[in-house]
Order: sequence, then structure tokens, then C-alpha cells
Amino acid sequence: MQLSDTRAIVTGGVSGLGLAVARHLVKHGGKVALFDVNEDKGGAAVAELGEANARFFRTDVSDEAGVVANVAAAKDFLGGLNVAVNCAGILGAGRVLGREAPMPLSQFQSTVMVNLVGSFNVAKAAADVMQHNEAGTDGERGVIVNTASVAAYEGQIGQAAYSASKGGVVGMTLPMARELARFGIRVMTIAPGVFWTPMVDGMPESVQQSLAATIPFPSRLGQPEEFADLVAYILGNTYLNGETIRLDGATRLAPK
Repeated sequence: MQLSDTRAIVTGGVSGLGLAVARHLVKHGGKVALFDVNEDKGGAAVAELGEANARFFRTDVSDEAGVVANVAAAKDFLGGLNVAVNCAGILGAGRVLGREAPMPLSQFQSTVMVNLVGSFNVAKAAADVMQHNEAGTDGERGVIVNTASVAAYEGQIGQAAYSASKGGVVGMTLPMARELARFGIRVMTIAPGVFWTPMVDGMPESVQQSLAATIPFPSRLGQPEEFADLVAYILGNTYLNGETIRLDGATRLAPK
């Protein structure tokens, strides 16, 4: 798929990794629909990317009916839909047995609902539209790129909910790719390590330096643009399918 031909939904698209993906696609001639809950940042992102290239859709990715409606509206704005990039996510940090009390079940559920259920919800709604596209190179009709995390493999203390949600994203990648193969829709997942995002940017500098020091090479935090570059490569390489790619500088998370 040529980037200039991309008509993409990007969840979490108004900041961090999602905004980097949106910028990259628009820079190379694509159009994007930004799914997010932050309306202020949504307006700023559209102003930056251009109203002809981007539109914001306030979206709770865990809301089935809302996602279906916004996917249809996004398709109309984009003039088609052939890419969905799931970047929406929350940390949901907390210990199973906290100092005051065990983790409330609602906290675990909300993390899974956004990170895992939300990714599935957007993916299946997008695939339902993509299956009707005209086939391109190798019979391709669309690409879905999900975002997991290295915490799916080496979750730290306090990441039980987050790791479970991201492990689920990794786990559904291959079966979804196998099922959607008959429609010419590829499914890939990226598992990023520690990246510069608004969340990390708010941490003390000493904490940022400590995080960077744990990464073998290069010993720095990942740049959102590097994530966007990988998304773009996945879109362009039709033979990539059903796999999770770690993007982490060879880091392996310590227990805490």
C-alpha cells in the first residue's frame, strides 16, 4: 500500500504515538480520522494537520455502537477506509494487593476495556468496512495495526491489569490475521518499549534518565516518529502479517 493512498483511522490520534502516526501519514499524502476523547487536543491536531487532511471524532473505543457510527462517518470523510491504527490506551497501574486494599475490580476491567476490548472493537468495525474494498496488490483490501507493549511479555509489579490487556492484544493478532486473510486484510501489532509520550514527559528528569539507562542500545527513550516509521513500513510491506514486532532498543523490563 502506498502511503499516499492511505485512508486511516488512528485511535489515540491526538497525542503521543497516535499523533506521530497521523503526522507521518498526512505528510506523505494520506488522510486521517482521529478517534480520541480529548476534544481540545483534537481541535489542535486538526488545525496542525489541516482540515482537508484530518478530522476529529470524539470516540470512546469501548463503545460498540459509537465506534460503528464513527467508523461510518470517518469513511465518508476519508472517501474510503483501508487502514486502522489502534494507539488508544491507558496505564491502569496498580498493585493487585495495594497498601490500603486489593485493586478494585473496576480498575482492572476499565484497563482491559480500553486497551484490549477497545482495540478489538475498532478493528472489527474497520474490517467490516474494509472487506468491501477493491483489492489492490496481492489482493490486499486493508491493514490493521494494533499497539501492545513490551509489558505484554515482562510485566512489572503494578502492571497486572496493563500487561493482561496488552498480552491480549498480542494474543489476538495471529487468529485475527488468519481469519481476515480471506478478505485480504492484514493484521499486525507493534509492542513498543519506553517511548517519549505526554505521560513520560511529565515525569521528573531523574526518572526519565533512569528509564533511558535501562535500554541497551540506543540508551534513550524511543521517539514517536520511530513508531510512526514502523507503522508506515508495515503498511508498505504486504508480506508482513499476523506478527507482533518489538520496538524497544533490546530492553527487557525489570520486576520493578
